[in-house]
Amino acid sequence: MGQAKKVPKGALVFQIQPGSLADRIGLQPQDIILSINGNEVRDLIDYQYLTAEEKIKLDVLHPDGYQESLLIIKEEDEDLGIRFEAAVFDGIRHCQNRCCFCFIDQLPSGLRSSLYLKDDDYRLSFLHGNFVTLNNLREDDLERILKWHLSPLYVSVHTTDPELRSRLMGNRHAGRIMEHLKRLSAGGITIHAQIVLCPGLNDRAYLRQTILDLAKLGPNIASVGVVPVGLTRFRENLTDLRSFTGEEARDCIELIQQLQLKFKRQRGERFVFLSDEFYLLAGVNFPAREFYEDFPQLENGVGLSRLFLDEFTKLAAHLPKSLDHAQEVLVITGQLGYLVLKQVLPAFEDIDRLKVKLHAVDNLFFGPAITVTGLLTGQDIYHSLTRSLTSRPDRVIISEVMLKMGTTLFLDDWTVDDLEERLGVSVQVAPNNAQGLIEAVINRKLTRRPRRHPLRSSFK
Repeated sequence: MGQAKKVPKGALVFQIQPGSLADRIGLQPQDIILSINGNEVRDLIDYQYLTAEEKIKLDVLHPDGYQESLLIIKEEDEDLGIRFEAAVFDGIRHCQNRCCFCFIDQLPSGLRSSLYLKDDDYRLSFLHGNFVTLNNLREDDLERILKWHLSPLYVSVHTTDPELRSRLMGNRHAGRIMEHLKRLSAGGITIHAQIVLCPGLNDRAYLRQTILDLAKLGPNIASVGVVPVGLTRFRENLTDLRSFTGEEARDCIELIQQLQLKFKRQRGERFVFLSDEFYLLAGVNFPAREFYEDFPQLENGVGLSRLFLDEFTKLAAHLPKSLDHAQEVLVITGQLGYLVLKQVLPAFEDIDRLKVKLHAVDNLFFGPAITVTGLLTGQDIYHSLTRSLTSRPDRVIISEVMLKMGTTLFLDDWTVDDLEERLGVSVQVAPNNAQGLIEAVINRKLTRRPRRHPLRSSFK
């Protein structure tokens, strides 16, 4: 057997913008940029910095093996028009932790391969907002972050207690988190911290101390988001963990409210925030919009429900009085989403020729402890509707948050077309915001378009 062909290191070109500088010098998809001005190109960060100059020399390897150097004279910061399939060219750094609460370790076999990828790469944190642990940082990584001011970074802290963090994450290097955070913060790097909270492990006194420790590092630790651990039914041979009770969720809310008052006096900001699940579990109303300040932890589900409810209230005044044709619509959601959407559903009742029902789907695929809408599968929806539907709606509406970004794929690899074919009903995908839901339900555009809050997604 012959040896596998070695792929040269460099940036693999995915797409060339027509009419761009790259197009004019003849670059093509599948070309590999080996170096820029003699410098290695490890990732999109290198590429962006190295192509900011006015004079650039690209060393390029073509698919046929021909290698050449191309000289470009351009305006400073002018885009070359090159797009890459991935942000990291020299391989994503994989997670070396064995976190007792890792969601990926709780996935069943047989799903698409990208769902099992555990990345822990600071570059993806800077470029895409992925949360990283900092446990695999080398000295040259720290120097690069500080030298090029790769900020902000999104860091999974979980606890600042060295022994507990090492135990939770199954990594003897995990106890150095405060050392890394102090150095990055002192160097002007903004940090948004995450705490995945596990009952009986890193909550209560540990949680309080972790938040206080982070606050002492100064203003460059910009925010802390606290989210409850998510547990699937596939936790075989893993640490014995459980979900939060309603009473424990209320205790967390009380603790965080006390700390928010303290930080508001000391820092002029609330600093720490709970994800929406805690309020839903506790049966407590979400805080008012101003309590979330500038919504620094939206990617952690902190304040999404408040934004949705406030946006819906503003848009409800623009709902039509009647539809052109009679429509019966079924809106699909998870168990937690149901608690939010049922608050706004009455707004549709006054629209003539429109009947809207809300249907909460149990997560049979991952287990009943998983109650968020974004982890529903096509099979869950199909089986739930075939068991409970007494009449056939004209349309079924699902949120785009259930699908792999940019595709029609559910987590179980069912497609929207698969679901539609099996149900025999039109399935409509709505954007994950109040305006998207309203426009999907009434099947027309609203004239008013509120400000959008872009979200990052770290779930692959």
